[in-house]
Amino acid sequence: MEFFCYHRDRPGSLSLREELTQAHWSYMDRYEAELIARGPTFADGGDRLTGSVHIVDLPDPAAARAFAFDEPNYQAGAYRDVLLRRWRNLLGRTMWDFPGGRTGGDRYLVLGLGTGEAVDLAVPPERDDLIAYGPLLSDDATTWLGTAALVRAPGPDRARAVLTADRYAAVEVHEWEFGGRR
Repeated sequence: MEFFCYHRDRPGSLSLREELTQAHWSYMDRYEAELIARGPTFADGGDRLTGSVHIVDLPDPAAARAFAFDEPNYQAGAYRDVLLRRWRNLLGRTMWDFPGGRTGGDRYLVLGLGTGEAVDLAVPPERDDLIAYGPLLSDDATTWLGTAALVRAPGPDRARAVLTADRYAAVEVHEWEFGGRR
């Protein structure tokens, strides 16, 4: 089962995050085989760390909750909250398999928080810049709750365009970069 996990930083927690970098990476190393994508989000042109994305394939919702809430930064209080949802990997690959590689171009996390009828349940036709893409789902995978994508785009507006306009209660676009030691 695939899960989307977004840890959002608590304001003023950068020094704590820096102090825990090795503990965080060591923790994530334990999940190397299960990770589909990972990496930090930023604001202010990359000057301010705002969170961490982890997309992971785990046996069940309990294992996903343990992954999200046992993470060292979460345990130490560096994160203010966690968005954890079932997710479906519509591209069928990891970020390390992205043909565009780790560098080149701006990268974004696009989160569409759903309302009403499900939308964007298929990969968009222009998929060359999609790093990861799939629906956010309830724990039992029966209810659509939104869509999450990691995308390479020339700017946030173009990144936002990966989702159908006016079909979400809210859409967030965050600067993102490949994470991990790979």
